Amino acid sequence: MSDRVSRELLLGFIRIRILHHAAEEGVFGLGLIEELARHGYRLSPGTVYPLLHDMAAAGLLQAEGRQVGGRRRYYYRATADGQRVLAEARDKLRELVAEVLVDTGPSSVLPPPAEDKGE
Repeated sequence: MSDRVSRELLLGFIRIRILHHAAEEGVFGLGLIEELARHGYRLSPGTVYPLLHDMAAAGLLQAEGRQVGGRRRYYYRATADGQRVLAEARDKLRELVAEVLVDTGPSSVLPPPAEDKGE
């Protein structure tokens, strides 16, 4: 798998994790970097902050600036749209896990493989 495709797939997982945590409580960039590191993601601020800004611009997160230790820190919470998107993502994740990891049998979406007639 190319690095670009791998990165795009992982960013999708990271966006879901951000929505998950932001739906539970207000999150901030460095806190997310540390939390995601506990799950094996090694992310830089140059990755996390643009994701937060993009998700806020898309209406999935709402930012609130607070003074912390003499500095302004932005906390992000999931909006109603963000919570709806998270609920949809959870449904898709359940389906994906059932299909890819649990192996519940042949997919009802894909046609059966063509038989090899050995000709």
